Order: sequence, then C-alpha cells, then structure tokens
Amino acid sequence: MLTLSKLSPSITDMIRFDHSHVLLAFHQYTTSKKPAVKKALAETICSALDIHAQLEEEIFYPQMRQLDGDAAVRQKSVPEHQEMRRLIAELRATDAATTRHDTLLLEMMRGVLHHVADEETVLLPEAETQLTTRRLSELGAQMTQRRMALVKPQAGKIAANTLVGFSSSTTAWVMGAAGVLLAARLFARKAA
Repeated sequence: MLTLSKLSPSITDMIRFDHSHVLLAFHQYTTSKKPAVKKALAETICSALDIHAQLEEEIFYPQMRQLDGDAAVRQKSVPEHQEMRRLIAELRATDAATTRHDTLLLEMMRGVLHHVADEETVLLPEAETQLTTRRLSELGAQMTQRRMALVKPQAGKIAANTLVGFSSSTTAWVMGAAGVLLAARLFARKAA
C-alpha cells in the first residue's frame, strides 16, 4: 500500500515551490494594474506567505534545530517571519489604490527575497545533506497534510484572488498546480 510520504515531494522541494509561487505572484504585480487586481495579487502573496511561514515554523524549523549548521540563519528566520506578518497586516489594511500599498508590497518582497536567498543557499542544502531522502519525504508528507488543513478554510478566497489577480495563462498554470495538490490529497485519502 502506498503512503503519502512515498508520494509526497520532499519538504525542501515543497519549500522551493512555495518560494516560486510567491515570486510568480509578485512578478504579476505592477503599480499600473487596477486596484482590484493589485489587491487580489497582494492577498494571494499574503495568504501564501502566511501559510508558508506557519508550515516552516511548525515542521521545518524544529527539525533544522536538531541538525548541525548555520545557527545565525536559523535564529533570524522566525523574527523575519514576524516582520513579514507585520507588513502583511498593514498591507491588508491599506487601500490598493494608494502608493502606500505599492510601497508596502515592495518592502515586504525585499524582505522575502532576502529570506528566500538564506533558505535556498543555506538551510535547504543543510537539510538535504543531513537528512535522509526518506526523512525529507516524511516531512514533505507532514507539510502536505498540514497545508491542506490551513488552506481548507480559505480555499474560496484563495481561488477568487487567483482568478482576479493572475493573467489567464498564469491562472491555468496555478489552477493546474492546485489540481495536482487536490489529486494528491484524494490519493492520500485512498492510501490511508
């Protein structure tokens, strides 16, 4: 019988996918877009970052604290998430028709890019070097299950923002990725 951990991407691949998803949404954002589109893209980014940070804090970082590696990068990760959450709250409360909204999004994304660089050049390689492939997949399965629980109450909002915020070609790609996640979830139910 197949288990979710045998089918799940590794936790490090999932983290990289999350980073790519946020960067894709950010690249769709321009100051010249309609306020409704800017708000939808910003909300897509904020929701993805909220979920991503919670998953890392609950699953990835506790595992990383048990390994040898760059303690400085690990120690600053959670405070960086806290600053990001502060900016998310302010961004969500700001009218997308204002330049303040654009400024906040750019400020948040500067921090995200720095954080992503640290994770992808330090933490993810450390995990891949020090953890077995099996353990990385087990953690990926845990992350998948927890992500489904976090996404479920927001699924309608996430879908609506995706449709408003992304161009039609990108929407097809994003919806395809969402379909893959849904298929994995359904398969996991059958395998369990």
